[in-house]
Amino acid sequence: MNIFNKLFKLIFSKITISILILLIQILLLYIIFEFFFKYIVWIIGGTGLLSIIIVLYLINSKTNPSYKIAWIIPVLVFPVIGVALFLFCHFELSIKFVSKKLRESRIKNKKYLQQDISLLKEVEKDNKSFSNLSKYLYDTCSYPVYKSSEIKYFKDGISNFESMIKDLKNAKKYIFLEYFIIEKGYMWNTILDILKEKVKEGVEVRVMYDGMCSFALLPYNYPKILEQYGIKCKMFFPIKLRLSVYQNNRDHRKICVIDGNIAYTGGINLGDEYINKKEKYGYWKDTAIRLTGSAVNSFIVMFLEMWNLDLKKEELYNHYLNDIKSNDNDGYIIPYGDSPLDDYETGKKVYMDILNTANEYVDIITSYLILDDELLSAIIYASNRGVKVRIIMPHIPDKKLVYYLGRSYYKDLINNGVEIYEFEKGFTHAKMFISDNTKAVVGTINLDYRSLYLHFECACYIYKNKVIQDIQKDYNKTIQECIRINKENVEKYNIFKRIIGRILRFLAPLM
Repeated sequence: MNIFNKLFKLIFSKITISILILLIQILLLYIIFEFFFKYIVWIIGGTGLLSIIIVLYLINSKTNPSYKIAWIIPVLVFPVIGVALFLFCHFELSIKFVSKKLRESRIKNKKYLQQDISLLKEVEKDNKSFSNLSKYLYDTCSYPVYKSSEIKYFKDGISNFESMIKDLKNAKKYIFLEYFIIEKGYMWNTILDILKEKVKEGVEVRVMYDGMCSFALLPYNYPKILEQYGIKCKMFFPIKLRLSVYQNNRDHRKICVIDGNIAYTGGINLGDEYINKKEKYGYWKDTAIRLTGSAVNSFIVMFLEMWNLDLKKEELYNHYLNDIKSNDNDGYIIPYGDSPLDDYETGKKVYMDILNTANEYVDIITSYLILDDELLSAIIYASNRGVKVRIIMPHIPDKKLVYYLGRSYYKDLINNGVEIYEFEKGFTHAKMFISDNTKAVVGTINLDYRSLYLHFECACYIYKNKVIQDIQKDYNKTIQECIRINKENVEKYNIFKRIIGRILRFLAPLM
């Protein structure tokens, strides 16, 4: 009997089963190879013809030139693998379903974000260039321009956090939170305690975070854990152990909406490093804004569109929208989102517009600098026509390879008069453009391919509002805490890191 038990355990042990599965896979691969080897000439010929068709398609498509090159090379050099990967990426049904659902939602939801025509005429009288941008954002993506109510700027995570805590405690109707990262710690635990109390008071609470969190920061079943407290929770595009294109499109937005009257956005996620409670890469420099009034409606619709992606039944938004009219004549604001599943490239177009219409200066702060040819040319052109362009980057990177790649642009920019600075104290996670004391963008959009082409993002375009003075003042102060990168710095930089940066240019669309 003991011998039988030992034999049984040996046969059905994990090692034995693993070896058996491995042998079966090897046998299957051999059978597949033998079967297809007979048709190898047809396979090579067919994929060769398909590769030519795909290259012609790419050349004539509206795709960004950098992406065209990133596809054309593998399709031509490795036709079998390249063609198969291209066909999979461009015909996957799940991403087409999401894209279709978003298009339909945007059409349906336009009724919730009607543009005030009299305000648009007022904008046109004030500045034709800003009026054109306003019309573009509304016509393409349904984001109206608003008469700006109170806008408050936060120069760091802790001041944003303290303000947000006060507003969350005062919530009466509902709280919407949408963040790229939620990580357990002092910041999130403090917020979570408030959310639990608010649910008990009858406040509706919805929390949505990106599925990347499930990979390392939160348990996979975390939505169910929050639902036990009465908090509605969703994970956006959960990471799954299967090959899927949609998993490359992350929700990088940061949105907090309270009672329809208050909204927050900016670079700050819900984790302790964002308030410098935990040090990762030196001092964490980040920024955010708080706005009130009718402009909050755009963030309400942005949030609900994403929340309802997986719902078949249409949710009515009227209950959540506000009809607050601002009497403040201090400038204008356009909250807007950017989707990787449309052809508008909204985040990039807004940045390009600022560069192309600037008269005196453009100040930029970003976490990453991975530029396509159009943005690189726009920055250099602005500098060459006499516009002072300054860029602040991190000195202590969070991703070294991305940092090496970003530095590979320094030489071209500096040679064309662009001033490059690195924040010596640590990492800059802020994402802002400021220009001519009249325009500013604060949001989640970095100057890299992921933000501009692959992620869902959001930001606020602020025009002629007094808060721009606060933003500019903080930028100038941050410059004082930076080291300026000149030609000598670039030349002295480790040659191997410079070579790595140049090589990585080929992979830039994927980074």
